[in-house]
Amino acid sequence: MFLGTSNHSVDSKGRIVLPAKFREELGDTFYIAQGFGSPCVQVMSAEQFERITKNIMDLPADKARALQYAFTATAAEVSPNASGRVMIPQSLRRFADLKDEALVLGMDTRIEIWDKSRYEAYTESNRDLLSEAVTMMKF
Repeated sequence: MFLGTSNHSVDSKGRIVLPAKFREELGDTFYIAQGFGSPCVQVMSAEQFERITKNIMDLPADKARALQYAFTATAAEVSPNASGRVMIPQSLRRFADLKDEALVLGMDTRIEIWDKSRYEAYTESNRDLLSEAVTMMKF
């Protein structure tokens, strides 16, 4: 399970260091792709990627195709280098507007990488939705 938030920098070559605990859980090779409905890059294990692509194929054809364009076609298989850095393809950096400062978020079964200022604006714009969601929770 991926938990927590950490600050990281994206270097001039588009590489980012993922937390060691996350890298251990992801394994030697994993996948990155566009976020689902969020302007971020998502990172997941090979097993999680395969589970999602299988679920996509179980959808009606038009919906499956839409998700394939947004998810499968944007995905890249990656491996960290000896320093633990992962290369984020330019197309994904552009999609998520990743430049210098990034946040790496543990999101249970996946990781999200956000431009720091974009994440702050996104969470601020969703404060009302968060309040509604909390009131629906059973603690």
